[in-house]
Amino acid sequence: MPSILFVCTANQTRSPIAAALFTSLLVSSGQFAGDRWRVESAGTWAEEGLPASRAAQRVMQTMGLDISRHRTRCVTAEMLAAFDLILVMEQGHKEALQVEFPVVAQRVFLLCELAGGAWDVPDPGADTDDAESVLETVRVIAKLLTQGCGRIRELTWDNERA
Repeated sequence: MPSILFVCTANQTRSPIAAALFTSLLVSSGQFAGDRWRVESAGTWAEEGLPASRAAQRVMQTMGLDISRHRTRCVTAEMLAAFDLILVMEQGHKEALQVEFPVVAQRVFLLCELAGGAWDVPDPGADTDDAESVLETVRVIAKLLTQGCGRIRELTWDNERA
């Protein structure tokens, strides 16, 4: 089964949004049936067990996506080893994971790289209640996922574990 882990800093806004949007993209394309994909999120500096930010929950709810049950978690070596593809939001995330967990370095990419870019996805911050900045982040992530979907699929299927 192909597996993808989205990673941001606190695991309260960008990565849970990306996981929910990607799952929705899979569902709408008819590719998400049963256990065909594993899609999760984590953070590089996450405090364990916190909910997604209030603004992220509200914005996603307006899109028909519920992330209210999301709880933050910090990346671990065991977690990273279980995923075919690890998509991060910032260059600093990529560098940190590749240095700290070299065994997965070849599977770590900036989300924008898969859409042909080389920049960080802006962080509206987990403490913000600014739905407009979160909405802009959602738009950016949705566009990157749509543009990079073919490459994501290629990388997950190429790296699929037995």
